[in-house]
Amino acid sequence: MAKAQASAKTVAKKRIVKVDVYGDVHISATFNNIIISITNKSGQVISWSSAGKMGFRGSKKNTPYAAQTASQDCAKVATDAGMKKADVFVKGPGSGREGAIRALSNSGIEIVSIKDVTPLPHNGCRPPKKRRV
Repeated sequence: MAKAQASAKTVAKKRIVKVDVYGDVHISATFNNIIISITNKSGQVISWSSAGKMGFRGSKKNTPYAAQTASQDCAKVATDAGMKKADVFVKGPGSGREGAIRALSNSGIEIVSIKDVTPLPHNGCRPPKKRRV
């Protein structure tokens, strides 16, 4: 019985990530959801949140309000850990991109730069061969 409790405690132990004053915010805004993750400069995730995690379901997940609440939740954890400034990387065509950035700046994180890193095809895949009827 004591062994089961000891193993449960080791699983519940949180890992501590080194937080600098400066970090990165990655916003992935798809048509179905929005995911925000805040990392330090070496790429370790400090906090993350999504519209689904905040309790939005279905088509409500891709609204600017859902993005705003998710980024406020994410930024609260990061500011408590000591983050002050961040570079923002936005990816995807979703509608909550601006709302998430605005909520980040209002929550106390100073935004240094905003970069759109949406992947764009240069020439795309090879098209299928012509139909022969």
